[in-house]
Amino acid sequence: MSGMSRAHWQSRLEAIWYAGAPLPWALDVMARIYARLLSWRRWLYANRVLRSRRMPVPVIVVGNLSVGGTGKTPLVAAIVAELRQRGWRPGIALRGYGGSRRRPAVLPTAPQAAQFGDEAVLLARATGVPVAVGRDRAAAAALLLARDCNLVVCDDGLQHWALARDIEILVVDGARRFGNQRMLPAGPLREPVERASRVDFTVVNGGTADAGEYPMQVVGSRAIGIGPGASAIALDALRGRSVHAVAGIGNPQRFFRMLEAFGITVKRHPLPDHHVFDGSELGFDDDLPVLITEKDAVKCAAFAGVGVYVVPVEAELAQEFYERLNSALHRLPENTA
Repeated sequence: MSGMSRAHWQSRLEAIWYAGAPLPWALDVMARIYARLLSWRRWLYANRVLRSRRMPVPVIVVGNLSVGGTGKTPLVAAIVAELRQRGWRPGIALRGYGGSRRRPAVLPTAPQAAQFGDEAVLLARATGVPVAVGRDRAAAAALLLARDCNLVVCDDGLQHWALARDIEILVVDGARRFGNQRMLPAGPLREPVERASRVDFTVVNGGTADAGEYPMQVVGSRAIGIGPGASAIALDALRGRSVHAVAGIGNPQRFFRMLEAFGITVKRHPLPDHHVFDGSELGFDDDLPVLITEKDAVKCAAFAGVGVYVVPVEAELAQEFYERLNSALHRLPENTA
């Protein structure tokens, strides 16, 4: 399916999931089948027909119930940075979606997104800790133990039950929440909404956090040139100006809204999540700056020309969240702490 076709179908589904568009009967039928299969798979793990693999170190899973970008990756980077300061030696495990690598592997010094996936390369560059990819998250996590890691943080994988976890962190889009609360593909949910009550922490990205939830903001303040001889621009300095914003992430509109909050006039160019860039997406018939996300930048550095800028972002949370997370880690049994 082409990028444009994917974007078209994604737009149609999001109208059903989040805007109350009519639900086709076929999607309802498929959602019921999906829910039955998921329930059966959970039963297999609950009754030890399928077994979860436990690591000898604590495992934190940062995931979501809904498809699309909720802010997991910036949160993983923030958690890793904070826990490193508190004496932990974390490593990151994730699937490596979009990469060609089939067997579990730890990323080398200069990884390529085409081989290991855009999110994996982004996290390796942003955190400086060992990052392992693998469809089998347990096998990927095991590789981190040889890198002197005493903590594994998983980006995504809330539904990957083959890896036992000690702490689950659910990330929720504060604006969208759980949409129509239907299962895929009738709605955005990978698991029933009731699953949210069984996680250890719930982090809400934007919007309003409910009682017991931790609010998070993903913020950026500058755009850094990635073309030859480019420099950085404060986003405030772009106030009142027009820019092209290109985003191939789970929720491009969040990126666009963040820029617009600085008073920037944004010409929006959304692309499907994990879009494979060829360079044509960054060419326009004017001289306006082109702003892209960090996740896309790891795939565009080779052909990004003058006037293309990456906007780095960070997740901001109250220290109370990190204090409680660190305390929860230290309360774990000896064999996992």
